[in-house]
Amino acid sequence: MKKILLLAFTITLAVGVTAQDLTPVQQKNSSFTGAQATKKLYHVIYQMDNGDPKIIEKVLRNLTNALDDPRLKGKLKAELIAFSGGTDAYVKGSKYEDQLKSLVDRGVIVVQCANTLKERKIERNQIYPFIGVVPSGNGELILRQAEGWAVIKP
Repeated sequence: MKKILLLAFTITLAVGVTAQDLTPVQQKNSSFTGAQATKKLYHVIYQMDNGDPKIIEKVLRNLTNALDDPRLKGKLKAELIAFSGGTDAYVKGSKYEDQLKSLVDRGVIVVQCANTLKERKIERNQIYPFIGVVPSGNGELILRQAEGWAVIKP
């Protein structure tokens, strides 16, 4: 019991000393909890152009994290555009079908670049039927950015 009390006291002392060693600027920084969502609506488009499963999973995770951010609840309009290697996520039989459907069900616009389909000789019926198709991925990014959307490329 004495060892437990001694350990608890040591930890408490170490934490107290560490907090006291912070400069005022460091203390202020340590209390920062993030920007405030003061607008009624935010717009973001996520770019997925890499077929590496780790990158695809990162894009889907980042987008889901944004949707789940309590500051943005009910204030986020999101789009996911795939082109180049990112198209692999949309091809029927990929392991991402449930995640993509979930994003669509949450209001995310999930779209594919038609140029990539043509270049890779992928027919429209080879990608999931719930995916939208836009003329070009780059064009979509250009238009959305001009409309004030944040562009994220994880």
